[in-house]
Amino acid sequence: MFEANAFSLAELAAALELDFRGDAATRLVGIAPLATASIAHLSFISNSKFKAALQNSSAGAVILHPELASDYTGNCLITADPYLAYARASALFDPMEKPRAGVHPSAVVVAVDVDESVSVGANCVIEQGAVIGAGTVLGPGTVIGANSKIGENCYIHANVSIYHGVSIGNEVVIHSGVVIGGDGFGFAASPTGWQKIHQLGGVRIGDRVEIGANSCVDRGALDDTVLGDNVICDDYTMIAHNVIVGDGTAMAAGCQIAGSAVIGKHCTLAGNVGVVGHITIADHVHVTARGMITKSILEPGSYSSGTGMMETAVWRKNAARFTKLDELFRRVGFLEKNFKTNKG
Repeated sequence: MFEANAFSLAELAAALELDFRGDAATRLVGIAPLATASIAHLSFISNSKFKAALQNSSAGAVILHPELASDYTGNCLITADPYLAYARASALFDPMEKPRAGVHPSAVVVAVDVDESVSVGANCVIEQGAVIGAGTVLGPGTVIGANSKIGENCYIHANVSIYHGVSIGNEVVIHSGVVIGGDGFGFAASPTGWQKIHQLGGVRIGDRVEIGANSCVDRGALDDTVLGDNVICDDYTMIAHNVIVGDGTAMAAGCQIAGSAVIGKHCTLAGNVGVVGHITIADHVHVTARGMITKSILEPGSYSSGTGMMETAVWRKNAARFTKLDELFRRVGFLEKNFKTNKG
């Protein structure tokens, strides 16, 4: 129906199920920012503060909110959520081609339950009892452990290690360097040193999950570690054993979740957030960047921790005074008590 990665304005509107205004035959071959877009590019504006850039843009078409579209004379796609429409359009222009079905000659496939539509890249290993669903792609060097199950239409990029006893749903994307199902950090002290606690649980990952490069999801000690549907994790995310992450939760790069923490549905954790173990975070909680969550959060809302940015010299002075806060608190309390007594 369409040329490869090229659409007319009318074709693009039909594919995205959006209204459009302008020249239906305008050809668009990619997406670009307003400032650098050419007549062959689609662009978008999701915030009215960029309105000035819209007027100066050379984009062939722009995805706009109806309020901005009313004053715009160029080609446009109209939607109440321009950013979401841009996200959907990006899939149409993505140049990455899905590898053909088949097993590379260098792959080692012990499992027998691999759908014929699966693409198995060079040097992959699929161990005994593994199940790989229809339409899934395994990038070069990926290892699927014994008795693990990968759903349909997943994309497992190069050099991913999925240990034994892992269950992954449908339409899951796992980027390079990810390790799923490695041992949780469990040891008991003994007179002769640390005694390893063997991790007997697994990992269960829902549908439409995406896990960024070089992230780790540890297997459970007894029960499984669980990521719900539509969970998204950025690069370098660490999820420890027996963590439970609710549907629709998002974690930015560098988040670290300690063992047995329970994170609710539709939460957002900004970059480098840390969560201690054995606590619960309610649904719809947002934690700002570098927040350290040390106790349960039982009400939805936005939470922060740490100190704000300041000049280093000022920070050093304030840091030195932090150790005196308890003493200062007690002194103020004592003075308040005496003041009330004397006033009475």
